[in-house]
Amino acid sequence: MVTRDELIQKAIDIRKRAYVPYSEFPVGAAVLTKSGEVYEGVNIENAAYPTSCCAERVAIFKAVADGHYDFETLAVTADTDRPVPPCGSCRQVMSEFFDSDTVIHTTNAKGQIKSMTMEELLPFSFTPEDLNK
Repeated sequence: MVTRDELIQKAIDIRKRAYVPYSEFPVGAAVLTKSGEVYEGVNIENAAYPTSCCAERVAIFKAVADGHYDFETLAVTADTDRPVPPCGSCRQVMSEFFDSDTVIHTTNAKGQIKSMTMEELLPFSFTPEDLNK
């Protein structure tokens, strides 16, 4: 099983591949599936800003494209003053696939780590269960 620190290191390492010509704000993420596979992602910008995609979603979408829908944990990192928080869009995507007790590790280049559950990261999120009639 991949440890928290190994997952964080994968997020740190992949961050170098971010495509960020506009913001110059590279972000790396690594998600661990319940079957033990790791998928990495980086933020990918576009001149038409709304079509850009965050590292967390890239990692999750790669895993989903390979048939993985059950996740153990996720790590995300950036060069920020505090452990980097996922944006609202990423939190919503994470809530689609992560259990409420799934732990997310947010980190920064200073080595600070803040770990929290999905419920703590996005309380009272809109979930697939809300669509059931």
